Amino acid sequence: MEQPLKRLGVFGGTFDPPHIGHLLLAETARIALDLEQILFLPVGDPPHKNGCDVSPAHHRLAMTRLAIADNPAFVLDTTDIDRPAPHYTATLLPIIQSQYPQADLWLVLGSDSLQDLPNWHYPHDLLAQCRLAVLERPGVRLDWSALDRMLPELRDRLDWLTGPSMLISATMVRQFAAAGRSLRYLITEPVHQYITQHHLYPRR
Repeated sequence: MEQPLKRLGVFGGTFDPPHIGHLLLAETARIALDLEQILFLPVGDPPHKNGCDVSPAHHRLAMTRLAIADNPAFVLDTTDIDRPAPHYTATLLPIIQSQYPQADLWLVLGSDSLQDLPNWHYPHDLLAQCRLAVLERPGVRLDWSALDRMLPELRDRLDWLTGPSMLISATMVRQFAAAGRSLRYLITEPVHQYITQHHLYPRR
């Protein structure tokens, strides 16, 4: 009988497209915190992307599946895409916890997202539901005085990750694609092939 998971990473994002930086962050968290699995959860209706073009969910799911296919500890989870809007992390985590009742949860994110955490919906509820696994992002300076004032419990819920970090974003990948620049080493080759096959991020 398969043993229930005890240590689980939760990695949400638009993944439009998933890139090498996402994979490096997830693997760094997995090793540092001895996580048994990391769930990749493409967000259904990203609340922070209102007014921006986001690729249809089926493309983002397919690309994420391709990106993580060679790592058995990485698992695609469609919970957020399958549920009705609005899509907030604080309301997603209880659903994940109900699916893995014996697991402790770590929310995997970069320090740029950490700096913005007070602006997320229900951040105090979020911090009560999980720990944060955070990798520093180049060029991000955290305003700890503001973070401590708005989220005084944050430091006690935080696990810093040590490892290489990349100054790469999905926005950069889309811009490179639209400019006809090479995407090699920014995304995995299967994801690159998918983007080409489905004419995502066309040249302008």
